[in-house]
Amino acid sequence: MGKNIAVIFGGTSSEYSVSLQSAASVLENFPKKYNAVPIWITRNGEWFRFWGSIDDIRADKLENCEKAILSPDRVSKCLITKAENITINAVFPVMHGMGGEDGTLQGLIELAGIPLCGCGTLSSAICIDKFRAHNLVSTAGIAVPKGNIFAKHDKIDSSEIELEIGFPVYVKPLRGGSSCGISRVANTDELIKAIKEAFEFDSEIIIEEEIKGFEAGCAVMGNDELITGEIDEIKIAGRFFDYTEKYTLKTSQILCPAPIAEEISNQIKQTAKTIYKTLGCKGFARVDMFLDENGNIIFNEVNTIPGFTEHSRFPSMMKAAGYEFSQVVEMIIEGAIK
Repeated sequence: MGKNIAVIFGGTSSEYSVSLQSAASVLENFPKKYNAVPIWITRNGEWFRFWGSIDDIRADKLENCEKAILSPDRVSKCLITKAENITINAVFPVMHGMGGEDGTLQGLIELAGIPLCGCGTLSSAICIDKFRAHNLVSTAGIAVPKGNIFAKHDKIDSSEIELEIGFPVYVKPLRGGSSCGISRVANTDELIKAIKEAFEFDSEIIIEEEIKGFEAGCAVMGNDELITGEIDEIKIAGRFFDYTEKYTLKTSQILCPAPIAEEISNQIKQTAKTIYKTLGCKGFARVDMFLDENGNIIFNEVNTIPGFTEHSRFPSMMKAAGYEFSQVVEMIIEGAIK
């Protein structure tokens, strides 16, 4: 019998639907030598062992399931259901945003003593916090955007924002992904609305400068010895790469490999590795950076569980480097087990 690998998806974050699509693609490309054990977390936070098809996951028709909990007992290392206890040899979380990518789920898995595919508790918690991730990466000598952090009770003075950062700025929930709650603000009149929207997704927000140039991503895999995918470039036709554009590409393009000089590509890859190590990442992550108009590399953020659909950036970057989707999934699992 092959080892049982729990694939956890869904969750209570605003990125629930994205998680379902990612999980479906991961399960579709699952290595045959492992047994996938799909675990669905509902929007309300209930846990279920899912028995249905991959198409059911894509369609969010998750009816063929039974209640389940992951035991925190380090000896048993199992998923507990009414019918049986299933030994779990590793957990592959395919969840985006809060409750899945912020260290909380990783903490439960590590408490249970089960090998974890991907970043651990500390690195997950740091990476999802844009402001504190910036602070830590800057100590490694890597440039970060100018920005300020605010809580709901703080008084935000638009004139100070204009003076210290300068319009246009981006207003973002501090923790989250898929561009949910993010706005590009060109003047003080737009700022209040953007702040209100961002606070709907988090209790803290970050307001940061716009970098003139383009966003470049780099897929990084491994623990001690790191490998990277090819660099991609996001070509934006509208105001910015928002949620709709990320999942429809109506007016934007993602070019992979990015049409940049090999020397610059190598610099971006090396910077991505430095960021990955600085933030304590393991297994896999996507490091997003900007290449500004003067050729400077500026850190944006790290996605510790990036999108995993067939058309997502992480698998596309790895494919451009010669790694097929199923191979990437197998490498991630094997890295965790070893």
